[in-house]
Amino acid sequence: MISDMLAFGSGALVGFVLGLIGGGGSVLAVPLLVYVVGVKSPHIAIGTSAIAVALSAFFNLIQHARARNVKWQCASVFAIAGVAGAFLGSSIGKAFDGQKLLLLFGIVMIVIAVFMAAKKGTMGSPDVKLTSASAQRLLPRLSSYGFGVGTVSGFFGIGGGFLVVPGIMAATDMPMLAAVGSSLVSVTAFGLTTAANYAASGLIDWALAAVFIGGGIVGGFFGLRAAERLSGGKQTLRLVFAAIVAAVGVYVAARGVMTITGA
Repeated sequence: MISDMLAFGSGALVGFVLGLIGGGGSVLAVPLLVYVVGVKSPHIAIGTSAIAVALSAFFNLIQHARARNVKWQCASVFAIAGVAGAFLGSSIGKAFDGQKLLLLFGIVMIVIAVFMAAKKGTMGSPDVKLTSASAQRLLPRLSSYGFGVGTVSGFFGIGGGFLVVPGIMAATDMPMLAAVGSSLVSVTAFGLTTAANYAASGLIDWALAAVFIGGGIVGGFFGLRAAERLSGGKQTLRLVFAAIVAAVGVYVAARGVMTITGA
């Protein structure tokens, strides 16, 4: 009973962050399952978090879609290219030491956070669409950024959403709230790809995943509402995104350093 409550609460936190900034699910879910819920096997924690984050992202995607925050054509091209990149990146990442990989990932997150916080300019183009008229300009950008983000995401194994939001914004110049909603297409696709691989090896606790997802749906509802309120300020949502990414990046990098040095 207590473990179910902890799983529901952990899922709610992950769902809230997914609804708010479109990323952070896998980075938060694995430590929560291991250190809060008490899952003994890291592999089961990763597999369970993958399906839980994917489905939580999917339900958050539905809510963002109802609020008209998803640019479906742009998001779909980005996600398809990203899945192809993730396959390549994950193959390369297997050859690297896991802890050094986490350290490098933490550094990448901090760099992204600084870039997002420092970026100035307009609110973005709310009318951006992938049409026959805009395809010549947007298709190459969406494909290249999507493939690049997918490759990096697959290489590190975690953090897809943190990379997708700035990637989509860079490719299309869409507003932050639209990028958050659109990013959930990729987060869902990346998560399902990983989950399928782990499920094939029997490394998913389905009962735990169901409770976690239930919490994610509730948390996602409140995350979306918070994102809509924060998006009213020209830079507010961007700065919140940067702060969360930086905080998790510092944590991941610190854990990597401690493990490598044996501290």
